[in-house]
Amino acid sequence: MSEERLSRLVREQLELLGEDPGREGLVRTPARVAAALEFLTRGYGQTVDEVIGTALFEERHDSMVIVKDIEVYSLCEHHMLPFFGKAHIAYIPDGRIVGISKLPRIVDVFARRLQLQERLTEEIAQAIEDALNPQGVGVVVEAIHLCMMMRGVEKQNSKTITSAVRGLFRRDHRTREEFLRLTNSH
Repeated sequence: MSEERLSRLVREQLELLGEDPGREGLVRTPARVAAALEFLTRGYGQTVDEVIGTALFEERHDSMVIVKDIEVYSLCEHHMLPFFGKAHIAYIPDGRIVGISKLPRIVDVFARRLQLQERLTEEIAQAIEDALNPQGVGVVVEAIHLCMMMRGVEKQNSKTITSAVRGLFRRDHRTREEFLRLTNSH
């Protein structure tokens, strides 16, 4: 991404809004916005393989592994406004586990792009399935969307919840119920 070019575009946006990009409070705004957008969309430059690296381990563990309350920050692809919340991830190993810090990193690979929550949830589940080939995967994402709060319907207390289930989480209702119960517990 060219921060300089993006900075020029932000300056032009300010002018189109009727602002003076030369006034004291806005002089550095185009550069700050360009840097922020580069940071907020850094997932385009990352792959799941890179973030997992060598953190895949052969292990006989075959009970559910859950990492919950993973902070999620993303930008809605329709309005480029933030949505944020939590992701809950579970998988049942089938001979391989991943370092637990890698699960939040996988979330960020996909969240740090222009995104739809529905797609984000599916991409996380698919990435874990592809990397580990587990017996099953479950992902739930709960988020609030500023595009629904600041504009449009202006619903301040709405929350969107999406889920993706694979393998045992789809086939076995007891596994799915255990996952949902554990992710909803405080």
